[in-house]
Amino acid sequence: MRASSFRRLTPVMTGACLILLAGCGSSSDSGSGTDTSQSPAAASAIPVVASTNVYGDMVEQIGGRKVKVTSVISDPDQDPHSYEANTQNQLALSKAKVVIENGGGYDDFIDRMLKSSDSSAEVINAVEVSGKTAPAGGELNEHVWYDFPSVGKVADRIAAALGKADPAEAAAFTKNAQDFKAKLKPLEAKENQIKTDHGGEAVAITEPVPLYMIEAGGLRNATPAAFSEAIEEGDDVSARDLQETLALFTGKKVQALVYNEQTSGPQTEKAEQAAKAAGIPVVPVTETLPEGKDYLGWMTANVDALASALAK
Repeated sequence: MRASSFRRLTPVMTGACLILLAGCGSSSDSGSGTDTSQSPAAASAIPVVASTNVYGDMVEQIGGRKVKVTSVISDPDQDPHSYEANTQNQLALSKAKVVIENGGGYDDFIDRMLKSSDSSAEVINAVEVSGKTAPAGGELNEHVWYDFPSVGKVADRIAAALGKADPAEAAAFTKNAQDFKAKLKPLEAKENQIKTDHGGEAVAITEPVPLYMIEAGGLRNATPAAFSEAIEEGDDVSARDLQETLALFTGKKVQALVYNEQTSGPQTEKAEQAAKAAGIPVVPVTETLPEGKDYLGWMTANVDALASALAK
């Protein structure tokens, strides 16, 4: 299965440090880390485990005070492909009534944890819910949280799972999901406006993380596939592929560089430097929620940043 682009700026952490960070990622109130486990509301809340805080936030938007969410990955320095289950998160998963993972090879640690537990939780796999598949002869782009129609499908699935866990609140969960999906519509409208204003224009990427957003905006990804695939896999980029990528900027063949700022290395830094030297806007994106942002605010900022860059 294809490796995730969830590699980080920092070196691989020790097991003890990873356990500490994973523990800090657990929350019961929108990632605040506030422990409300002693309150009556928390005691009756539906326990949910999400692989990342992206899905954890979606669950909280739909479940509100009726859910207690543990987001296993909530720090940009954590890598789901090297993550090893610890007793705290394994315990949370064993108690969960709902588990949500991205799937597509992105967060396989959830499947490993499930196999080693006696969990009877309902598991939501976002890639499977999205219906996305690999193109003929190509690789699946597993970053479905950048695809708003897919996110809408996941929201419905979350509401259904929560309603099964707490039937008395099913109608409320359904309404919350509908409200959440309604707030996705302005984002889709912004993408359509980008398509109207800039459809067919070329952009470059460092890895496929934002591709669904780029495609929805009618933009053309001009990056050599070998470059972005090598970056995503953590492999070295050949000199030829690097030069071909840098030529996109020196020759001003693209209108923007959409850059995953949660991963960095000599090749991506050279691409960023070349873009800036050529006066080509750089649009930073991330894979996890920035501090202080919820999903909708985060994606609004991403789409607006792309539109602003293209308008320059």
